[in-house]
Amino acid sequence: MSELDTDSFCAKPSCEQLIDIIPGPFVVIDRNYQILAANKAYQKQYQINSDVVVGRHCYEVSHHSNVPCSQNGEHCPLEEVFRTGQPTQVMHVHHDHDGGEEYVQIQAAPIHSDSGEVLYMGEFMQTVHKHGDENAMLIGRSLPLLRMTSLLQRVAPTRTSVLLLGESGVGKERVAEYLHHFSDRSKKPFRVVDCGTLGENLIESELFGHEKAAFTGAVSRKIGLIESADKGTLLIDEIGELPLLLQTKLLRVLESGTIRRLGGTNYLKVDVRIIAATNRNLQEMVAQGQFRQDLYYRLSAFPIRVPPLRERKDDITMLAEHFIARIDGGERHLPISSQVIEKLLSYDYPGNIRELRNIIERALILAIDDTLRPEHIVIEARDSEGDDIGQQLASTDTVGGLYRRKQLTMDTISEALGRFDGHRLKAAQYLGVSERTLYRHIQKLNVS
Repeated sequence: MSELDTDSFCAKPSCEQLIDIIPGPFVVIDRNYQILAANKAYQKQYQINSDVVVGRHCYEVSHHSNVPCSQNGEHCPLEEVFRTGQPTQVMHVHHDHDGGEEYVQIQAAPIHSDSGEVLYMGEFMQTVHKHGDENAMLIGRSLPLLRMTSLLQRVAPTRTSVLLLGESGVGKERVAEYLHHFSDRSKKPFRVVDCGTLGENLIESELFGHEKAAFTGAVSRKIGLIESADKGTLLIDEIGELPLLLQTKLLRVLESGTIRRLGGTNYLKVDVRIIAATNRNLQEMVAQGQFRQDLYYRLSAFPIRVPPLRERKDDITMLAEHFIARIDGGERHLPISSQVIEKLLSYDYPGNIRELRNIIERALILAIDDTLRPEHIVIEARDSEGDDIGQQLASTDTVGGLYRRKQLTMDTISEALGRFDGHRLKAAQYLGVSERTLYRHIQKLNVS
């Protein structure tokens, strides 16, 4: 080997050559937020040359902002890395090369000097999805949602059981689907069982399956959801409703990875990731002897709180537009007017995302071929007895308008149902009450 070849072989690679080995977008940033180096993957994804991006502040490039992201309410990974000297992960909303928004999972780590001082931060970025992507599983960009999504991104690739905590209607099943989608089980089954809607015998049969003749009516073998979710994910919704006997059987599944069908004698090996969800306080249930402590500890290895909608009001407009776009003919109501947005933001949504979706569907029915206006946003109030009632609505007798609350008698209910060909929601709007209230009176008065 010549002297020239030897010198070339022994020369140390540059920072740029080293970071170009990294397959995804990667930048090196100093404590003053200045980008010192950007690899080719970063330049390609954001269609920006190295000589253009180097020397600029990271928040200028990523957020199109004049100040660090921490001053705009976001968690700044650079500030945390220099403060703690430890790696961190966070979910951010960045701008792509076209100026659109994209959701980015950031993994940041310190680059130390020989003495251990943090000199720089290395930042690796992975795009999760773009804003407006029809396949996006979680809609919004509020700080509570981004914090939760960051946790989901960390735990999704693992085998760890996850406990989703949150009020009714916050979208816990959607969060479970997100975990499954970003796991290495995404190509395998995703199954759901709702313990709140099934009796004890039905829950056991749904979860574990049964053999033929295991009980009266078992005319054939049934494969349970745990078995059918093999190599995939099982969401057990309303886990707090699971009877104690079945809690014991579920604990065995988690500890041994085996199940036995109802009426069977053989144990079957299964590989299932369990995600549990509840709106109840399981710790209180444990203290009261209503929930097994050992099962609670197994399920709550990684608890995640799904925030209620009132804590993420910044997401209401995006969620409303998402629901509108998925209703036939809804696109013509987009974008939503500022007056409608103001009306939507004035409410705290005790029913959370499920309630917002219902309000939007009702508004589009009321609007029909008209422009979506604030008066089409009908928000239910509660009377002194806790009964859901419609707000006092404007007096008009057209389907596209709003209606005065009427006395609920057999005649008025029958007339309303006849007017709308038996459509309960439209009849309820006409009567000025909620669909649930109307249904209760139909049952009470035995209206056909």
